[in-house]
Amino acid sequence: MPTTSVPEGVAKYLLIDGQQRLTTIYILLALIRDKAKDQGDDKLGNEIEQTLLVNPFKEDTDHFKLLPTQIDRLAFQAVIQRNQFEEESQIVKAYRFFEKRLTQKNIVPISKVITGRLSVVSIVLDKDDNAHLVFESLNAKGQRLTQSDLIRNYFFMKIHIDKQEEIYAKYWQPMQQALQGDNLTECIRHYMMRSGSFVKQGDVYFTLKDRLGSRDAINALDEIAVFAGYYAKLLSPEKETNAKLRNPLERLNRLEVTTAYPFLLNCYSDYNNGQLSVDEFVQILQILENYVIRRFVCNIPTNQFNKIFPFLYDWSKTKNPSDFVSGVRSDLQTRDYPKDAEFRSRLVESRLYGGGESAVKTKLILETLEAKYGHKEQVAYTSLTIEHVMPQTLSEAWQHHLGEDWQADHELYLHVLGNLTLTAYNSELSNNSFLEKQKNLAQSHVELNRYFQKLTQWNRPAIEERGKVLADLALEAWPYFGEIQQPSALANADMATGRNPKILKILGERVKVDSWRDVHKKTLNTIADLEPELFEKLAKDYPRFISLEAERFRRNYTLNNGYYIDVNLNAKDVYRFCEQAIESIGLSREDWIVETD
Repeated sequence: MPTTSVPEGVAKYLLIDGQQRLTTIYILLALIRDKAKDQGDDKLGNEIEQTLLVNPFKEDTDHFKLLPTQIDRLAFQAVIQRNQFEEESQIVKAYRFFEKRLTQKNIVPISKVITGRLSVVSIVLDKDDNAHLVFESLNAKGQRLTQSDLIRNYFFMKIHIDKQEEIYAKYWQPMQQALQGDNLTECIRHYMMRSGSFVKQGDVYFTLKDRLGSRDAINALDEIAVFAGYYAKLLSPEKETNAKLRNPLERLNRLEVTTAYPFLLNCYSDYNNGQLSVDEFVQILQILENYVIRRFVCNIPTNQFNKIFPFLYDWSKTKNPSDFVSGVRSDLQTRDYPKDAEFRSRLVESRLYGGGESAVKTKLILETLEAKYGHKEQVAYTSLTIEHVMPQTLSEAWQHHLGEDWQADHELYLHVLGNLTLTAYNSELSNNSFLEKQKNLAQSHVELNRYFQKLTQWNRPAIEERGKVLADLALEAWPYFGEIQQPSALANADMATGRNPKILKILGERVKVDSWRDVHKKTLNTIADLEPELFEKLAKDYPRFISLEAERFRRNYTLNNGYYIDVNLNAKDVYRFCEQAIESIGLSREDWIVETD
């Protein structure tokens, strides 16, 4: 890609693809030149040097036909100029590798192969072409130049050669070391989004290039470096020196709300400039945690975060110019923030535990509930894991303990909050009987486990009751920060009993229903029709409710795909099963709503 550089000098291009291959060829050519000169063949040595390796009548960086990035540049220049080598450099290691294999006899043949037989395809792009799209269409398997690499090269082409090394050491190298991999590109993307816009992951380089325009490159790089320092603390809260901020940052980091980083970069800037006190910043972090936890529990999709957080800073400033924290609360309250009734019922009913980030969030919830007991000698949470009191694999003793409908209870209540706790004895407890587990839990220093001391039975009613106790604690841990709570329009499993369903809203469609059995049938048929592969997984996870064998159920109904479902269920179980089925296939509470009389 052609580029403008400072100073102008010879025409320069950014190399998008082929950096390693071209650099390797230059190292090999330098070695052939050295071998040729050492054996007195100055004609071959000078020809390679003056036509292929350097621009002989140019100075400084213009003298070299190829310039690697700063990290390899000095070693590469030393090889090209036959100066003292830094032996640990990858450039020099490559030189030594070829040196061991290149003999005096094959210098001329190999030089002819490289200069006369090697085909190189050169594609010169227009300055406005998208280099990444072109590259991906040519070579999907290559190690492409990252957008942060392109940005770095673009910056240093605009900085005078005399200042490049100093600026690189002062700004770019610290950022690159602190934000490795794709983090630096993401940092720059979120830095640009903090002004209230959305930048696609593939458009970072071009967006920055457009925004910089004629702006001074060093000043722009200085500003990015400042925000990169804030970004590093968002990724690694242990780098934050203020202990008051460290813990709420760490908690938010565990929730993986990277979409909030543009907003938080602005908050960090205000805090650093004295416009936001440390206590106000802590309040903002707690508000975000509250908002994210409530939405997670209520299964509200996170894909809306990109439409909220980049703009939240400006919205909040506009809503309440004199009290930014109140502005943040006021704005988020209007953006699908769950009210207490919904939050509590979902804590009791929903399948919280699962793979990936849901397990991390569930553990944070349990840790927070444990802390609410205020024990003076809190255990180290890092040593604790999530334990299912009713185990994931049921023994015959557990089946007998749960009673006649043990399979339904296991499938519907296994991963709910009431059945989960924290312990350091996870492997020892395994699928032991409840009485055996109770003995271990009674010895635990975890306050959550004191609940089990006086129980003799662990079944559906006991799990529901504990879920309600923990849900009340959760309401204290993440209190509603809005002003007025209107009653929730959403039903829950407890509300299903004694009410007649009228409308089922599923995936944007309104369907009339006459009974909970009707809700059950239409929900499962919709899943089977739209997501046949996910339905297969659902049938595997819930064999008590879905089967290919009609005789398994006392009363059954045949779905459109040939599967049978048990329709001999009460209203509460229909609601709970359909709700979990919807969640299991990745849909949200907005995709399945039942309106009752």
